[in-house]
Amino acid sequence: MKLSIRKKTLGATCAGLAGFAGLAGLAGWTTSAHAQSSVTLYGIVDAGVEYVNHASADGGATRLVSGGKNTSRWGLRGVEDLGGGLKAVFQLESGINIANGQFDDGPGAIFDRRATIGLKNRFGQITLGRTFTTTYDYMLQFDPMGYAPNYSWATSSTATGARKDGMFTRSANAVRYDGTFSGFKLGAMYGFGNVPGSMKSSSKYDFAVGYENGPFAAVVTFDRQNGANDSVTPADTTNYIQGIHAGLSYDFGAVKAMAGYRNYRRTFHTATPTLRSDMYWIGGQYEITPFFSLFGAVYHQDIKNASDADPTLISLRGQYALSKRTVLYLAGGYAMAKHDNAVSLSRDLTGAADTQTGVTAGIQHRF
Repeated sequence: MKLSIRKKTLGATCAGLAGFAGLAGLAGWTTSAHAQSSVTLYGIVDAGVEYVNHASADGGATRLVSGGKNTSRWGLRGVEDLGGGLKAVFQLESGINIANGQFDDGPGAIFDRRATIGLKNRFGQITLGRTFTTTYDYMLQFDPMGYAPNYSWATSSTATGARKDGMFTRSANAVRYDGTFSGFKLGAMYGFGNVPGSMKSSSKYDFAVGYENGPFAAVVTFDRQNGANDSVTPADTTNYIQGIHAGLSYDFGAVKAMAGYRNYRRTFHTATPTLRSDMYWIGGQYEITPFFSLFGAVYHQDIKNASDADPTLISLRGQYALSKRTVLYLAGGYAMAKHDNAVSLSRDLTGAADTQTGVTAGIQHRF
């Protein structure tokens, strides 16, 4: 839903957004005095019931889950036409746990997903604030399961003990650029460490280039997160964490095929051996009818040292569209790991055995 707002009343309107009660009132209010400026309230409400075996040493579990297909969220996007092709933009986005009504990232993390402001024109867009990384956004279209909490390992997996070897997903204190030119997508991000006396400590950077031509799309990204070298509470022994990603897709019409790759590397200032792994995935989407679609993927992680778990996930989801905004879905997954390592279908939980099977039935509404 879109709300057109007068320039003169923009400040008063934003002040009203401080309370959720004000948001509810805003949703039904519209004025068309300045059609070139707008604020859009949007979100996803997603919940389901999951059964998973080997949830703990006591056995399986049946539970209500928030965001089985996509993380539940709400947000605000705004744009103001400044003239001459220049526009001001902002975005505020918060994750929501539908199961308990709390913020998804903790009680104090109101806009932990995104909190950005910036400018854009025909040469691209520059934003400042807390944001998803260039790698995260550019690789999303190459995951058949769309980063689903149930069940996708495109961002990370959990069959490696304390290590997840995952994707660099979000950064605070960031400056980000995105541009599109004749089919090419260019992206870059730099996250300040904000450490006095050191530009390197805790800093982050991320680069991506993508290309789309008709049904074909491809992308390559590189990112690095520098450790907090002088941190002592707690001590940070990480030198840097580095990720290289690549994605390919081809749209045949009713069927779309996708593949992705991640090379992960984490080094230390101490004698701790470097952690390395490769993640591969392949899959696709099949639109059987305009209302019913199938999604499937296989993920495999090759761990170069340590546990040598080398986990694999097979994931499948069917979804039926009740409308353009509301869908029902049924998802299933089977995960396995080598050498008696515990594996979990979820990227956020830990399993209790070297295999795990789960099924989730849910509903999602977008607004």
